[in-house]
Amino acid sequence: MPTLCAMESKRYPTDLSDEEWCCIRPHLPEPTREGRHRLHGLRPILDAVFYVLKSGCPWRWLPKDFPPWKTVYDWFRRWRIDGTWERLNAELRELLRARLGRDPKPSAGIVDSQSVRTTGVGGNERGFDLAKGVEGRKRHLLVDTEGLVLQARVHSARVPDQDGIRLLLGPVRTRLARLSHLWVDAGYQGRGRRWAEEALDFSVEVVRKPKRLSPRRWQSCGLRSGPRRERRWTGRG
Repeated sequence: MPTLCAMESKRYPTDLSDEEWCCIRPHLPEPTREGRHRLHGLRPILDAVFYVLKSGCPWRWLPKDFPPWKTVYDWFRRWRIDGTWERLNAELRELLRARLGRDPKPSAGIVDSQSVRTTGVGGNERGFDLAKGVEGRKRHLLVDTEGLVLQARVHSARVPDQDGIRLLLGPVRTRLARLSHLWVDAGYQGRGRRWAEEALDFSVEVVRKPKRLSPRRWQSCGLRSGPRRERRWTGRG
């Protein structure tokens, strides 16, 4: 039977580097004196979590050189419930913003959503997005101007963006007191934009998609040569 050291010595591309681990370790919860002693270090636990998230494999399919999948999932779930993941994201985001010469607390953000198909499992968190024609769940994100996540929320795809923005932004006002401006797309016009302006006192700017170029404009810009060049490369036409 392989020893613990041997099990935790194999490296994967998703594993934390020594520098990354030194950066993350101070923000993880300290062990308590109650209960059993830990059989596995937190670094291999994190390596296993990142492997699942990056590869998309089921928890049960974790390679055997990681700690047991049930142990890994238990830590993942525990940190999700007690807010460890959110705190870790916030602390690392503020550290990175400071290194970039920015104020750790952002003053502006960008809101967007994406509906994704999910399995046939029912429940309140699954529905049909009429606008996108997708049945599943919707991922709602608030990011800063560097693209760093400020808040994330997953809900039923049937919730329109004008209502989903309330679910996303409701909890952030106390945590992100400096935030005062939002960029959103046209899907948030109407009651969604009004709510953010009136209830949160944000200034909201709607960013519209650029108009598509007409075929005549493509030709004048020299873009018509692209498909022809592709046909020569592929031997078509």
